[in-house]
Amino acid sequence: MQSGWFEIFFLAMLAGFIGLRLYHVLGRRTGHENSSSEKPVADAFRPAGADLGRPNKNARKEVEAPVSLDVPADIAPEVRPGLEDILRADRGFVAERFLAGAQGAYAMVLEAFWKGDEAALAELVSDEMLLNFRAALDARKTAGERVENRLIHVDRAQIVGAHMNGSMAEVTVRFDAEIVSVTRDAEGRVIAGDPASSVETHDLWTFSHHVGSNDPSWLLIATDEEE
Repeated sequence: MQSGWFEIFFLAMLAGFIGLRLYHVLGRRTGHENSSSEKPVADAFRPAGADLGRPNKNARKEVEAPVSLDVPADIAPEVRPGLEDILRADRGFVAERFLAGAQGAYAMVLEAFWKGDEAALAELVSDEMLLNFRAALDARKTAGERVENRLIHVDRAQIVGAHMNGSMAEVTVRFDAEIVSVTRDAEGRVIAGDPASSVETHDLWTFSHHVGSNDPSWLLIATDEEE
């Protein structure tokens, strides 16, 4: 009988030891771990070479280490911290490449709006912005007006603002452009602008991107103008 109790006691100690080892190897499971669909978010913050099966004692130090960000020379010092925050969340972010894409999006959004192409706009702007564009297009249609605008060229595209809003990266770009702006009424008469001359425009557009998304595209979420 004593031998039987001894064996039970020994097995209980062995089970406890194995359980303790599994706890240290796998870490505490709370039921709120990232699912497979959240993996890109985890990857964005994961230090290189981290052992996923064990808690990384140096993870916080590595994530918070200063990031060397190669940005265009005309980026204002106050904008740099926001860009560095974005880089920490999305190591694939490159300011120059973003600016090239933003400049392309600027032209595409303008062309789609001028043509009244809501389907094209839906692929480039947020739902809220789409509602704003749609309201303007409806007002234009009701008035019987049409626009004959043309983007001559973009003189300059410059990042003037950047920050993380939760898991959303938001970057504001100032576009200095030259545009021919003409509006005609239902009879074809010019009621605004001049088809023979261009005007300078200074727009502030804010683009947003979810850093955990597999979709690399950025959407336009806000527009403003500078005199």
